[in-house]
Amino acid sequence: MWRKSSRSNNGGNGSCVEIALTGSVARVRDSKNQTSPEVTAPHWAAFISAVKRGDLEEN
Repeated sequence: MWRKSSRSNNGGNGSCVEIALTGSVARVRDSKNQTSPEVTAPHWAAFISAVKRGDLEEN
């Protein structure tokens, strides 16, 4: 099941980030580009932690 980010499409340009989670992988895609690379669960968890800490924010 694909879920859309609550922060997607704020600019009104139709761009949406979607994710589908399974037990071992996360699949991420742009709603305009249905290609969806797989990310292992530990890598996805590390990415989410970095986002929450603010490690990926631009200065």
